[in-house]
Amino acid sequence: MDTIKVDSKITIENWVNEYSDTLFSWAFYKTSSKETAEDLVQDTFLAAYNKIDSFKRNSQPKSWLFSILNNKIIDYYRLSAKTSKKTVSLSEDKGHEISEGFFDASENWKSTTTNPLWNQDEELLDNPEFNNVLKHCMDDLPEKWNFAISSKYLTDKKAAEICQDLNITVSNYWQIVHRAKLVLKKCLELKWV
Repeated sequence: MDTIKVDSKITIENWVNEYSDTLFSWAFYKTSSKETAEDLVQDTFLAAYNKIDSFKRNSQPKSWLFSILNNKIIDYYRLSAKTSKKTVSLSEDKGHEISEGFFDASENWKSTTTNPLWNQDEELLDNPEFNNVLKHCMDDLPEKWNFAISSKYLTDKKAAEICQDLNITVSNYWQIVHRAKLVLKKCLELKWV
């Protein structure tokens, strides 16, 4: 083993000791799955080891590792959207139909009452059971809707990037996000007790 590889191995080992917990916390926050978060962090360090030569020491190692991790998270949701395509129970037309039910003929909200679910004191996103229900509700969204919501809220991608990934217009993107949020809200109100 040459000196560069030995140095790279020592560097990565030091980074694993220093940054594993922080990276895991972020991955768990973004995926709500301990196993997935662990896999993503492991993949991050493996990618860092394989690309250590491309690390420009003008940035902090933590920033570089987070950049790799965020790309791994994006890939995870892309793959999830593609593999869940076969199990999606809601077509895009059905999604439009459901979301249209929220408005009357004048385009006003039909109901102004708020479900008590949304007034809970606890942080719902910190609740693993709620996150499980949310994941099932997201899996039921049409593929484009799921990808748009996941990209916007879970990976903090910009609208322009999402539009490019989905090959849609900005106005279509905002309509998809709005309708997806309405359908998610309804699903959560039905499935979360």
